[in-house]
Order: sequence, then structure tokens, then C-alpha cells
Amino acid sequence: MNREFFTARTVGEALAGFRPARRTAVEDVGLAEALHRVPAADIRAPSAMPGFARSTVDGYAIRAADSYGASEGLPSYLDLAGAVRMGAAPTVVVSHGKCVAIPTGAVLPDGADAVVMVEYTAETMPGTIEVTRPVAPGSGLVRADEDAAAGDVLVSAGRPLRAPQLGFLAAAGVTTAAVHARPRVAIVSTGDEVVPPETAVLAAGQVRDATASALAGLVREAGGEPVVAGIVLDDRDALESTLRSALRDADMVVVSAGSSVGARDETAGAVAALGEIWCHGLAIKPGKPTLLAECMGVPLIGLPGNPLSALVVFQLVGVPLVWRLAGAERPPPQPSVRARLSRDLASATGRLDVVQIALRDGVAEPLFGPSALLSVLARADGYLVVPEPATGLDGGTEVEVILYR
Repeated sequence: MNREFFTARTVGEALAGFRPARRTAVEDVGLAEALHRVPAADIRAPSAMPGFARSTVDGYAIRAADSYGASEGLPSYLDLAGAVRMGAAPTVVVSHGKCVAIPTGAVLPDGADAVVMVEYTAETMPGTIEVTRPVAPGSGLVRADEDAAAGDVLVSAGRPLRAPQLGFLAAAGVTTAAVHARPRVAIVSTGDEVVPPETAVLAAGQVRDATASALAGLVREAGGEPVVAGIVLDDRDALESTLRSALRDADMVVVSAGSSVGARDETAGAVAALGEIWCHGLAIKPGKPTLLAECMGVPLIGLPGNPLSALVVFQLVGVPLVWRLAGAERPPPQPSVRARLSRDLASATGRLDVVQIALRDGVAEPLFGPSALLSVLARADGYLVVPEPATGLDGGTEVEVILYR
């Protein structure tokens, strides 16, 4: 059942309640293509890692008991039995009273249970090593399965892959991963006044479509594949036809500049004809006239007409939805910094306020301007959120600024 227009829902309600079940298909990709992709299932270690006990320091492989009680004043003396070469199996065994020279990363020879750092040793005479500090069993080495035992989960399903995890998989010999495909996000612009960005000369009342390009960038940052579906005039039948076509081929549809209530706004009617409107109105500034719907099993977001409002809403609501479609349990956290607010900020209780911020030497300077102006966003380093219960923030307050990537 369609909800009443502008019975505003909170952003928190939208994130918790508008959760379409759609997920993209699963495909196998190589590690070179897997960054930020979301595994469809846990990826497990095919064998123990690193697979052999190895040294983590340059020094001497010993039996730890042979170092007990050693000090600079009363060192332990060990006979040098040989050396271990990198990339080769040891050819010597460590027995009582013996030691073996070993570099970082080399295989621990049989009989040894610790490695003493070279800094705590000295060769007092050829073939004799002086140890001036005791070590415990396990010191200076990693076990054969310390990184991972065979069958351990290397990477969990539902968590976007980061660069260190790609290295972890490579070390385990895992060179491909079953991941969700990148969500295809169709971007539809509407309005008789909207013209393509390449329009050289604008007629009176015309505006270039800036929002679609910015939305495409946000979609790419979220791991999606933007599909710019073009500009539709303010005509109900034309919009419905365009949306129907986009819904057939996309995992998500975004309608830009068509969700304000007005005489020429046909978006809500076209969407209602194709599916169910979950809400039309969010308690957020800027961005109240936002529409969320599910049509033909595909989530659809109708964004406010003003570019700043549209991008703020998509950052908060659309980006998490793209990640969800791609199989992520939750979007990866955005980088943030703490800064001191330069001035008082007023806010209305019950509404989430998103304020653009310029950062200067640890000071958060709010940026204001009409929501039709993209220059405010272009100058911002990030944004802060004034939560619904707050009536504002005092100047000098330490705030968290979410940074733009």
C-alpha cells in the first residue's frame, strides 16, 4: 500500500526498514579484479599458513632452555652448527648446546624452539656464539599454522575485500574469488528544463544535467556500475516507459530531479504504476522530498531536484543500498576526523541535518548556500550530521566530520 506523500520517515527508519531482498549474481574473478568486491561465501584456507615454522628476526635458532639464566655478565655459550638459507630447507639440526644462524623468514631447523635476536648475541671466537639474554619457547618465530590453519576462514562473506585481504588470499594460494557482480544502477534525469552537459549554449530557463554525473561517481565509489539512462521530459507516459525499460536491465534505479510535489511532478504516479512506494519524504535537511520504492523486484530512489539535496540523500541512503545489492552486510565505514566547530549550528528537533564542512587546521567551518548550488559540495572536505533529537550544536564543540573520498 502506498504511503502518504511527505509523511516523513527518519533516515534511520529508511536504512533499517527499506531493505529490498535483491542481490546481484555471483561470478568468479581474479584477485586483480577483486578489490572492493563482496565475497558470496566464506573463503577458507586450503592449507596451513605459512605452512612451516619460520623466523621473524635475524639471529640464531636455539633450544630455549640453553639460554635460561643468560645475561651480559654471565652469557650462555653455544656452538655454531651451521646456517639456514632463505628459500631452502635446513640441512642441520639444533641439538643441546648448539645454535644455527638464521635470517628473517627462513625455515626453523629441527630441534629448535626459539630464535634469539642477533642484537643479543656476539661471536666471541670462531664457531662460538655468546647469548646475553634468555628467550622463551616460541620467541622470534611463527608456527606453521599461526596465520591460518587449514580450513580457517580467510575472508568472511558479506565484507568488501580490502587490499591486505587480497594479499592474504594470494599468500594462501587462492587466486580467484566468488563475488557478487557490480550492481548496475540506472540513473534517470527528468525535467523539461534539463539538457545534456555538452550543451554549449543554454536557452533561457535551461540547466545542464550535473546531478547525473555526480551520482555516477558516487555509484562507482560504492562499487556499482552506473548506467546513464538519459533525460526524460515531464511527461507521465514517457517517464513510465523509461522506468519500465530501466527496471528490466538494472539492479537499482535512481530518478534525479523528479520527487518534489508540484503540478508537473509525475514521478510518484509513474512509480506507483510500476510497484510499491515505501515512503515519499525523509526527515532530513536537505533532501526531504525523497521517494523510496520497490518496482518489479528492483529498488528505486526518487531524489530531490536540487543537486546538493540529491547528492546528500544518495550519500546517506543510496550508497548503503548499492553496497547491500552487492552482497555487503554493511557499507565499509567512511573515513572521518575530529574537529572543533567554528560557530553555532541551529537545528530542528526530529530532523536530521547534514551540514557541509570545510576543514582548516582542525577547525570545522560550516558551508551554507541554496540547495541548488553545487559549489557548496565542491568546496566541502566532508560533512557532519546533526542528529534528530538535537536542537543544534554550540561553537567550539568537537564534532566528527565524515570525509569525502
